[in-house]
Parts: sequence; C-alpha cells; structure tokens
Amino acid sequence: MKSISAFISGLIFGIGLIVAGMANPAKVLGFLDIAGRWDPSLAFVMLGAIGISFFAFRLARRNRFSVLNGLIKLPAKTEIDWKLIGGSLLFGIGWGLAGICPGPSLVLLGAGEIRILSFIAAMLLGFFFVNQLNARINSQ
Repeated sequence: MKSISAFISGLIFGIGLIVAGMANPAKVLGFLDIAGRWDPSLAFVMLGAIGISFFAFRLARRNRFSVLNGLIKLPAKTEIDWKLIGGSLLFGIGWGLAGICPGPSLVLLGAGEIRILSFIAAMLLGFFFVNQLNARINSQ
C-alpha cells in the first residue's frame, strides 16, 4: 500500500508541476526576471503550496503516525546555519541558471526530454560532492 501511495503522490505532484508551469524553464525564468518581463504566476503556485503545507505540517505535528501507519519524522533542527544558507544559495543559483529544479527535472525526464540529462547529471554530481564534504567535515 505504501508503494501505491508513493506512486500516486508522485504522479499528482508531477501533474501539478506540469499544470503549474514549473516544468517549463522559460516560464520559471520569466518568474525570476523581475527586472524585465516578469511573470508573477508562479508566485501564486508557491503561495498555494505554502498554504497547503502550513496545514499539513500542523496536522503532522499532532500525530505520531501517518494514515498508512508510518512513523512521522519531522525535522528537529530549527536554527539557520551555514549549510542552510549555502544550500539555499546554490539551489537558487542553479534554478536561475537552468530555469529548473530537481522535481521538474525528473518530470521532464519522464516526459522524454533528453536535454535534461545534463542538468540531472550535474545535480547528482552536486549531491555526491556535498555528501563527500559532509563526511569530511563530520570526521574531523
């Protein structure tokens, strides 16, 4: 049942990204172009996601187990540190350069957009280097 739930959730998320235009790099870059021809439509997508997440996290904080009886594990860390700031900067730079982020890149790959492979390769390489850096930092 958990696999079916994960598949349906991923499918709904992917369809939502396509419908919202988040899988269209030109639309994303239009949103990021605040000094030019700014397209504010993705702000409404983000506000909707924040609104839904607000209530979902409040509900999750009240329960120990999910609907499928899985343990709910919420982040315990609340402080802002250099990892959060650095990761946010890298994410934002990558988003601005490519006009795409990890979720929509997988949607585009699933849609047969072979050109997205270079982005996914760079993303995976970034994951690898961050894990190596964290391992090195934690071992000191």
